[in-house]
Amino acid sequence: MKIFRKILYLSTAGLLFIATTFLMERFGDYQDRVSGTAIAHVDTAAFTEKISTVNYTEISGVLRPGDSFDSSMKRFNISDEVRLQIISNFSKCLDFRRLSPKDKYSVFLDQSGNLDHCIYEAGPLEIYDLKRTEQGFETSRVSISLECRTAKVEGVIKYSLFNAFQKNGEGPRLIRAFVDIFASQIDFNTETQQGDRFSLVVEKIYKEDSKFVGYGRILAARYEQTDNTITQGFYFCSDKTPDGYYDSDGKGLGSSFIRSPVPYGRVSSGFSYKRKHPILGIVRPHLGVDLAAPIGTPIMASAEGKVKFMGVRGGFGRQIVLDHKGGYRTYYGHLSRFRKGLKIGSKVKQKDIIGYVGSTGLSTGPHLDYRVRHQGVFINPFSIKSKPKAILKGSELALFRETEEELDRLMNSVTGPQVLYVKGVMLTSDESIFLL
Repeated sequence: MKIFRKILYLSTAGLLFIATTFLMERFGDYQDRVSGTAIAHVDTAAFTEKISTVNYTEISGVLRPGDSFDSSMKRFNISDEVRLQIISNFSKCLDFRRLSPKDKYSVFLDQSGNLDHCIYEAGPLEIYDLKRTEQGFETSRVSISLECRTAKVEGVIKYSLFNAFQKNGEGPRLIRAFVDIFASQIDFNTETQQGDRFSLVVEKIYKEDSKFVGYGRILAARYEQTDNTITQGFYFCSDKTPDGYYDSDGKGLGSSFIRSPVPYGRVSSGFSYKRKHPILGIVRPHLGVDLAAPIGTPIMASAEGKVKFMGVRGGFGRQIVLDHKGGYRTYYGHLSRFRKGLKIGSKVKQKDIIGYVGSTGLSTGPHLDYRVRHQGVFINPFSIKSKPKAILKGSELALFRETEEELDRLMNSVTGPQVLYVKGVMLTSDESIFLL
């Protein structure tokens, strides 16, 4: 929607930042280490600079699907000269190939219709500034004042893990990240029971106006089943150990195979040597598991491997077959489509998206037919034993113990969902922050 406004322009040589840091100093230093984010602590301060005022016209726009920055500005009748000035100057710091629908921008024109100022928002944490100075135009990425709230989230399963997270007001990104931590230990399609409990400590990032930006790092996660089986994961990284999640013994939670390539699928048919086919009506082996999920649900590679086959194959419809180390081969059938760019011979990493749930071939509804073959024999995918990819030892294990104790203390320090502590941070052009 086109917006024209005559307002008073406050041009500043700098921005006003007020960042407050309150946190136990010891854990503040630890937090930077475990989160792996590039964060600059800011002492409580406020500064202002000389402000001058001029009259200007603001034209605000939002990119639509299929728009380029130039075509969007044309729609608002911004002159060729001004558009050229904006694009040529922003090209120094803005990658126009990465622009997305819903990106926002504002163009400020002086009383003569000349470009005075332009702001482009490629996201809540990626804002670019173009302004006229005595020396010409200057472009920069705007520093942003943020608030990192480390919070505890917990709940009890009544219907599903997804429902339990939603009742706490948490979004799907956090749910997926939590499931991903335990992807090699727990199949949330088949192993969740009413009464199971979950808890986690996670960073939540807000802008200074208390607007939620996104989830940062999950620092600790716990899942307790009704039979008192507890599975835990603690985030850890060091100069010698890449970031990842480890159990209380220092064993990495990642393994050679994840439990399910569709974390939110429902098992509609299990592994069996005698099953009546729902369409053909004959009894024959079903040497895999069916995971029912909506059409378009992403399917992950259950292990690192290479594409052996992808195409249409009889009753399986669109199917992908992957070869893995150790004589394993996995099959993914009834897909609606394959991941763009994937081809026979392509290498995939564990948890890479390889395709999307569909109902092609002989199928009564959208689901994934998932099969695993080992040394030429089909086996129940849920029977594969998890083996950790990494085990911490020596000095790394000792360092992890310190991290685990601190995070475990945090996890048990309060009952119920609540903020544990808050830290003010400043995101500058030279820094980044992790978001799920």
